[in-house]
Amino acid sequence: MRKALFFSAMLFLLSCEFLHEKNITTSTSNVFETDQIKTFGGSLNDSFQSIVKANDGGYVVLGYSQSADFDIIDKSDNSFDFWICRFDGNHNLQWSKTYGGSLDDRGADIVATNDGGFALFGYNGSNDGDATQNAGIRDFWIIKIDGTGTISWQKSFGFSGSDYGVSLISTSNNGFVLTGVLNVTASGGQGNSKTTARHAGGDFWAIKLASDGKMEWTRYFGGSFTDAPFGVVETDSNDFIIAGSSDSDDVDISGNRGTYDFWVVRIDSNGTLVWEKSFGGTQIDEARGITMTSDGNFLIIGDSRSADVDVSVNNGIADLWMVKIDDSGNVLWDKSIGGTNFDAGRSVSNDLQDGFIISGSSRSDFSQHQNKGQNDAWVLGIDSNAAVKWQELIGGSEIDVFYDAIQFNENYIVAVGDSRSADGDIQNNKGFSDGLIVTLKKK
Repeated sequence: MRKALFFSAMLFLLSCEFLHEKNITTSTSNVFETDQIKTFGGSLNDSFQSIVKANDGGYVVLGYSQSADFDIIDKSDNSFDFWICRFDGNHNLQWSKTYGGSLDDRGADIVATNDGGFALFGYNGSNDGDATQNAGIRDFWIIKIDGTGTISWQKSFGFSGSDYGVSLISTSNNGFVLTGVLNVTASGGQGNSKTTARHAGGDFWAIKLASDGKMEWTRYFGGSFTDAPFGVVETDSNDFIIAGSSDSDDVDISGNRGTYDFWVVRIDSNGTLVWEKSFGGTQIDEARGITMTSDGNFLIIGDSRSADVDVSVNNGIADLWMVKIDDSGNVLWDKSIGGTNFDAGRSVSNDLQDGFIISGSSRSDFSQHQNKGQNDAWVLGIDSNAAVKWQELIGGSEIDVFYDAIQFNENYIVAVGDSRSADGDIQNNKGFSDGLIVTLKKK
């Protein structure tokens, strides 16, 4: 086991480069440090994208695999397939499975279901193998499996263009909401339940399913340029808030700040637009994740290259930027975290102390943490006011990224992503990229 990297809470008090807030309070009982670093994969491109806790005390990781060798034992070709790995409570791999056909199929998000199974979501380019239907270049693809990985049902949704699934949630009525990008031009305006009004290019696309996969409604939102969602949550009133990025300034988008913004849409339980808001500055700002806070508000994270309008501070080329909004979409505060290079958040989840766990990547040097190559995988814990409690950067000389992280239990956090390195913190690499999984233990 490699020596754990850690960043003392006291050093954060001295680092105005890292966090623009100067008054940082931490609790050493809630500080985590690296415990184990593992990679899984084959000789080609393999990645972990999402992680969820299982009901037996373990966890399940979803991503995609192009490989058909080494750790990938149930594939016979080199097309991309959904790839799922189940781990027990001691972080040991129990089983690994792939799902797909002969073309490009990639998993993006996973949720646990009440029956002990899981729903896997992403996109399929195949119409053979496990994927029985495809309408175009890419379709939304959801697979429902039981606790052993056996497929219960699977559904594809899409049109003649490239429609790709990004994020998935289980709803309070045991159904699902799927969100991703709809190619409205290729669909000819199809994709809305009640209107055929056309936008252009890619729009936010939301689909509501019943527990058995039957479609209940479908709606898209956007403008005439590029709009891509990356996260969705259900509110206490059973509405849904979708967060992503947009460089449109027309049709559904009324307040573009400049180039790409965080774009946030609230829809009701029937998919009707309630409000939409843009957040950012005059440069590129892209939201990557959203979660509900313990006080009933919402935290949205991503990256920002701006230093004006809604963005109070920028420390480098791009920072991890977060904005907290209330139930009506009003900004409560914003925070920037980063160094002098490019730093980005990819996911946000709630910890067990009313704070948050953020994963992403960093190219910056942070005090005792020197960048090891290109992107280092980055995971950090913040409190409810965005004060940094701890952070870890894992990497080698190549590109290493975390895409998701959760608090597994009181003592452990698990972060997942992919790695191209075979040096530094990451000693093993079997191909172009491997799935990366890091456990962090409470100090």
